[in-house]
Amino acid sequence: MVFLQSGLFGAILAFIFLPLLIIAFFVLLASIKIIQEYERGVKFTLGRFGGIMGPGLNILFPIIQSYRKIDLRVKTVDVPKQEVMTQDNVPVRVNAVVYFKVEDPAKAVLKIEDYMYATSQYAQTALRDVLGEASLDNVLTKRDELAVKIKNIADKETDAWGIDVTAVKMQDIELPDNMKRTMAKQAEAEREKRAVIIKAEGEVIASGNLAKAAATLSKSPGALHLRTLNTINDLSSDQSNTVIFVVPLEVLRAFERFGKK
Repeated sequence: MVFLQSGLFGAILAFIFLPLLIIAFFVLLASIKIIQEYERGVKFTLGRFGGIMGPGLNILFPIIQSYRKIDLRVKTVDVPKQEVMTQDNVPVRVNAVVYFKVEDPAKAVLKIEDYMYATSQYAQTALRDVLGEASLDNVLTKRDELAVKIKNIADKETDAWGIDVTAVKMQDIELPDNMKRTMAKQAEAEREKRAVIIKAEGEVIASGNLAKAAATLSKSPGALHLRTLNTINDLSSDQSNTVIFVVPLEVLRAFERFGKK
């Protein structure tokens, strides 16, 4: 009889404690959190900030504690095309890419609701402000300098959110069609100008060389005659050429001296 009572008591204990052990096991599994090396966890205890969870195995008490993972790697956010009026009243459409990373996970969670959206919006505003103060020529030729200004403005303001803006790159600058045609005409006129200048410089150099050659030939007796014969020899190689022989001035002067004698 005692044996039956002890067996019944053990069955009752097993019936009570077995579900508790199963529940405790699942609670333990739910409390185990794994943080990757490139992540950090912002922990909350009863709604209050409870510290930063490092990489590896972490234990949280369910219901009482919660956390939010923050990725520390560099992120990229596209800034959609913005229509900006430059300082010289030329409308341009510009898009950019913002590179940033989270430096302080606690601030990124506690100070701002959505740090990625907020960073993108602030970079967009900074882009419009900086390009609005620049001329069209600077927008086209000093793109990197303007991008650095945008980066510095965005980085200064997002520092309070624990965000570090590492770079801003302007990808595409779209001009109005009439401005494109005007710039194409200007570039064509500039090329023609350079061509005329180069041709004129070449003619100056050629005339100088011809003057030097003429001076050299005039100082050497018979040089002009030899030059004439060489020219005739070059022309005679092509049978289709018709050569009209002109008596050199030296020959005529020789006849003139002969007549005076």
